[in-house]
Amino acid sequence: MGKVDVVLGSFYGDEGKGKIIDYLGGKADVALRATGGNNAGHSIEVDSEKYVFHLIPSGILNKGTLAIIGNGVVIDPKVLIEEINSLKSKGKDVSNLRISTKAHVIFPYHIEMDKMLEENRGSKKIGTTVRGIGPCYCDKYERCGIRIEDLYSSHFKDLLTRNVENKNKIFAINNYPQLDVDKIYSEYLEYSKIIKEYVCDTTVLIHKLLKEDKKIICEGAQATLLDIDFGSYPYVTSSNPTIGGIITGSGINAHDIGEVYGVMKAYSSRVGAGPYVTEQDNEIGDKIRELGHEYGATTKRPRRCGYLDLVALKYAVLVNGITALCINHLDTIGKLDKIKLCVAYERDGKKTEEFTTNEDELLRSTAVYEEFKGNFGDISKIRKRCDLPKNALKYIERIEEYVGVPIKFIGVGAKREEMICEVE
Repeated sequence: MGKVDVVLGSFYGDEGKGKIIDYLGGKADVALRATGGNNAGHSIEVDSEKYVFHLIPSGILNKGTLAIIGNGVVIDPKVLIEEINSLKSKGKDVSNLRISTKAHVIFPYHIEMDKMLEENRGSKKIGTTVRGIGPCYCDKYERCGIRIEDLYSSHFKDLLTRNVENKNKIFAINNYPQLDVDKIYSEYLEYSKIIKEYVCDTTVLIHKLLKEDKKIICEGAQATLLDIDFGSYPYVTSSNPTIGGIITGSGINAHDIGEVYGVMKAYSSRVGAGPYVTEQDNEIGDKIRELGHEYGATTKRPRRCGYLDLVALKYAVLVNGITALCINHLDTIGKLDKIKLCVAYERDGKKTEEFTTNEDELLRSTAVYEEFKGNFGDISKIRKRCDLPKNALKYIERIEEYVGVPIKFIGVGAKREEMICEVE
């Protein structure tokens, strides 16, 4: 039987999962996406050409790799088709794309609802990407959602009419424009024709491939601290980007999972609102942002930046069963004269190494740091861990010691090949 190796974000997203996925995907038969929607953004540079993926698994760039969008993903067909066309325009083959019949569909009313809800939060905004992700998941769990398979059913128009009428009542109360059900129906009927060739029961397909001993890489979206259950609620995403969501979002079972790679940066960053214990809202944070080009792949928003939080990282390891870590941007943090690692929180006069998602407790917490020497120099051409400068080795060895998990990938530069890999 084949196994599913999983690549997950360990913090607040934007850790550089795409680079690790790209490497592992080159050796995989299948690239799988199981959670989230087009609020995700995986950036990969191949042969000086930059690709930004929002829905399609980035493994599709590898010739012969089957790219599967699982049932746990919420799909905006317009965005999906734009992504398909973009790949085709760059000469990439998309015939290996497969889309789950059970994936839920994002409609214009989801996007409008997202905007309205965020506006109504006033000073308590979550920082949503306003792409309709949350409202689509709401409909899924309220059991009025429309799935990909419904686009091809005789009752599609009835389902859509019911939803649009119900949403229009809410929009009317909030002085939002009314949506035209016939216009939406016509648009989505056309979308359904374009994507039909890629639609299938992906759960059946995945288990067939596992029986054929195929190697599957699951591309996680968002990250642990944005998980709807295990993240810093309510400043989270609307799905489970932790290991549990990978299982329910694809139909694989626990026995199918092989390695679980937790991706992180040598510092930390966050987009949107919410508590962030190691944030450096100062010159250090500004410098990290500029050195690391920390602007959202999806939204272009500047990211909040700070030192690496080992308390939170250990939590991510425990929640996900992470078996190996992947650290990106070691070259970036190495440009600072001094680097810090958060090894505990101080709260109400006491120190703790236990992470909490409680907002009040996080806001009362301050980071306890250990300091390290920076100035690693140019490490972009190093391909063996033992060749790293002593300052860099001390830094990554302390991370491993604290969380008890080995670091298998080390990003030493922005380019695809600028990475140290200790995976056979």
